[in-house]
Amino acid sequence: MLPYPPDYFVERVRALQQEIRAGVRAQLLQHPAEVLARATEGTDGDTQFHLDLRVERLLLEFCQDWAREVPFVLVAEGIAQDGWLILPEGTPGDQAQFLLVVDPVDGTRMIMYDKRSAWCLAGIARNRGRQTTLADIQIAVQTELPTTRQHLADTLWAVKGQGAFGERVNLLDGSRYAFQPRPSRATDLRYGFASVVNFFPDGKAWLARLEEELYRATGSMDVHGNPLVFADQYISTGGQIHELVMGHDRFIADLRPVAFRQMGLTQLPLCAHPYDICTELIAREAGAIITDEHGKPLSTPLDIREPVAWVGYANPVLRERIEPVLLQLLHGGTSP
Repeated sequence: MLPYPPDYFVERVRALQQEIRAGVRAQLLQHPAEVLARATEGTDGDTQFHLDLRVERLLLEFCQDWAREVPFVLVAEGIAQDGWLILPEGTPGDQAQFLLVVDPVDGTRMIMYDKRSAWCLAGIARNRGRQTTLADIQIAVQTELPTTRQHLADTLWAVKGQGAFGERVNLLDGSRYAFQPRPSRATDLRYGFASVVNFFPDGKAWLARLEEELYRATGSMDVHGNPLVFADQYISTGGQIHELVMGHDRFIADLRPVAFRQMGLTQLPLCAHPYDICTELIAREAGAIITDEHGKPLSTPLDIREPVAWVGYANPVLRERIEPVLLQLLHGGTSP
């Protein structure tokens, strides 16, 4: 059980994310891309850039202040060696009232070049110590971190069992309006957006072959040379969740851990981590389906090092059409 009603957590997390949005926007306006893109290598999670480091300080200060009200565990990259920090510092772990898992800037590589929105992601879970997993998240909130050319930005949130909600803010005049996230109701992929994630060079050929075989087996290849499926490699898991729940994308699969293992790699290149997919509750509460690579609910421990493979379907009909073929390709002995 969480110590306060859901609205308490939604409001607090939204306040945090609005501060981060303002901080990111200020950096974009003040610094050129070559400054924001300076990289710090060798971290336990993902590569950190100059933009990330400034936002992490903001995150930590906000959470330290929040923890004066109620002790909790902050799970995030860059805030402790293993990404696990109990606040106030020195509090015994069993006295923490909840876990807050955060990715303050999901999509740094795009926003630091002012190319496309990044997202600030957060999930609230009951405290089960190190056994806490993605399945324990009861509240999720994500806020858009827009480019300097945008004046509209979305926030999505969900409470387990209570549905998903959205709000769009006009950054010029502060006006807001609510909307209901609605995934696509299409029954196939024809003339719609879908993607098998292959952001980076590692595993790209393997994943591309898998994607082609999947579309061929589901009757989603081209007709007379005209493509039926459009790909969108949005380098942000939170951004992909947004595209799925807004009806823009019909199918998304991030199977990098599966690809790397089947390629025989003992040290996995960059994959999604639990903090990247901590808002998948929003998609499920909106009516989409999110599974792991075996077709089961996500249950990865909230550890910044854990790789996560996930698959998203906009609706049950699409899942019924695609999932059997995908699982056969991944686990049935047929290798791309």
